Amino acid sequence: MLSLTVIATVFVVIFVAELPDKSLFASLVLGTRYKAAWVWLGVSAAFVVHVVIAVAAGGVLTLLPKRLVEVVVAVLFALGAYLMLRPEAEHDNEVEDAEEAAALRARAGADAGAGKVIATSFAVVFVGEWGDITQIATANLAAKYHDPISVGIGAALGLIAVAGLAIKAGSSLLQRISLSLVRRVAGLILAAFAVAAAAQALR
Repeated sequence: MLSLTVIATVFVVIFVAELPDKSLFASLVLGTRYKAAWVWLGVSAAFVVHVVIAVAAGGVLTLLPKRLVEVVVAVLFALGAYLMLRPEAEHDNEVEDAEEAAALRARAGADAGAGKVIATSFAVVFVGEWGDITQIATANLAAKYHDPISVGIGAALGLIAVAGLAIKAGSSLLQRISLSLVRRVAGLILAAFAVAAAAQALR
């Protein structure tokens, strides 16, 4: 049975965590150079593949003793919180690298058709998402809720929604919201999950 509560919770966590992420900026750059629908398809496919990998990793975690799982989940959530709350200069460097990679690929295929655009968009995000905060969070949530399908659906919907926002309204979105504030909010959410998991482990 699917849990709408889990889907909604995971959607919110992943959506907020992905907003200030480098993949948003890469999607934005690609969206300014190629047809939006093609970019969105490629980016969304990359996100779905990463969600499947993350949920599978979360499933492996559940094979460990329960207390050890809670400790690992707490540590990984704490790591995610640190990555969100760390100095902005470090985050800005990652964003610049992602934008540069996306721009280089876009220039290389300036006259590309649908297949090449989708493949380029997939490659940029697929490479950039390895070890990303949302991938870590998705694996943790899959281990926490023991509901891989609901977690996978919520995470995929959150990532795909952010990709759509970035591609269609990226520039205006960046002018209207403070990404540093979003990053802090995401960090605090992940920190709360870390504290909850640590308390569960100590219980």
